[in-house]
Amino acid sequence: MSTASTRLPEGRYGRSSDERADRKLKIAGAVLGAALLALVGYFAYHYVGQNKISGEVITFEPHKNSVSVHLEVRKDSGASGYCTVRSQAEDGSEVGRADFRFDGSTTRIDKVVTLRTTSPGTTAELLGCHAD
Repeated sequence: MSTASTRLPEGRYGRSSDERADRKLKIAGAVLGAALLALVGYFAYHYVGQNKISGEVITFEPHKNSVSVHLEVRKDSGASGYCTVRSQAEDGSEVGRADFRFDGSTTRIDKVVTLRTTSPGTTAELLGCHAD
């Protein structure tokens, strides 16, 4: 004897509730994915496209009451702004912080600046550059 199948004939009674739920989840996932992609694109544009001045510490040399910092700054022609540099002691406490201004039409500036410190500094860290 053969046993009767308990499955319904395909296509006869419409979609099952699982298929409808899967379709709704796919649509919701696509909408949320597109929104996330648009948000990432917006922040990337404003971070990269709108940043008119950026810098990098090439080398630094600590002294007794100062730190000599070699900065390389890249900026748009004619843009002006400043870069903030700080130095920390061996125990991690901040011993110096200063803003260094960069003006003019040059787009790439290599400059050695002197950061005065309250005690011997062991680091030189670029905190960021900001356009006016």
